[in-house]
Amino acid sequence: MHCDVYKFPKSEDWYVYIARPDYPNDTDEIRDWLGVLPSDVRAKLGLSQFVMHLDLSTKDKLARADIAEVKAKLAEQGYYIQAPPADILAAQAMAKAKALQDKQYD
Repeated sequence: MHCDVYKFPKSEDWYVYIARPDYPNDTDEIRDWLGVLPSDVRAKLGLSQFVMHLDLSTKDKLARADIAEVKAKLAEQGYYIQAPPADILAAQAMAKAKALQDKQYD
């Protein structure tokens, strides 16, 4: 199973895996691979940057995601969204709240 991984500078530490079931025979035409994402999710994440192509059949594990879950989601819906760990999400939320508060009183 092949997939492409994208990151989102607007949404730090968020990654999206996009299934590429016909790889390498799907590279002749330019496609919007992220088109499989729901539009509200895509809007929230913002612009993407390609990170890497993976052949998951050669992997036993991934750094921050359960490989079995990734494979299941790719087969089921064509994408997998990897959110940051809960502690990083909490720290990001606190930093955004503080920045908004500081901006309000500037």
